[in-house]
Amino acid sequence: MEYKRYALSEAVGVAVIYSAAVLLHFIYQLSGGGTLAVIFGAVNESVWEHVKIFTEAYCGYALLQLLWLRVPFKRYLVGKCCGLYVLMAGMIGFFYLYTSFTGEAILWVDIVSSAVTVAAAQLCSYLVATKWSGAQEYFAPALLLIMLYYLMFFSFTVFPPRIGLFRDPITGGYGIAGASSLPIDALQI
Repeated sequence: MEYKRYALSEAVGVAVIYSAAVLLHFIYQLSGGGTLAVIFGAVNESVWEHVKIFTEAYCGYALLQLLWLRVPFKRYLVGKCCGLYVLMAGMIGFFYLYTSFTGEAILWVDIVSSAVTVAAAQLCSYLVATKWSGAQEYFAPALLLIMLYYLMFFSFTVFPPRIGLFRDPITGGYGIAGASSLPIDALQI
């Protein structure tokens, strides 16, 4: 395995993933609610939709990386699966942890914490794929967890559970039905 090239691509990925997520944040508004924008973009300002755009950017970059790098596929997939769930759990966990103390979301904290969480996901992915000798043995469960991820994200945008994670703080709505009708410049990242 080309460790230096792989490590560099993971580091570069932090900036690429973050930038792509910022673009995905606005794609639903810019497209006028197009089908692909529903799948990949944030349809409202809920925590879930923000996690969705970062994880979609993460998965998109992982596909590009796979085309560019020469890595053992099973180890790579297990690493990316671990990183994916670190990203989701980290973003959700940190948001609810700090807002339990502050009582409100703070934009700059969200920006910094999401960048740190993306970096943690990339690091986790790299370490699992390169340092854990038994990673390939978990290929089947990792593949199942990735399929579960896509099932969740395709389902929960359209049919979100009625819990705080999915609630748009601006409109009070859920999913597409709770999509903000505010202009793009009024939305938080």
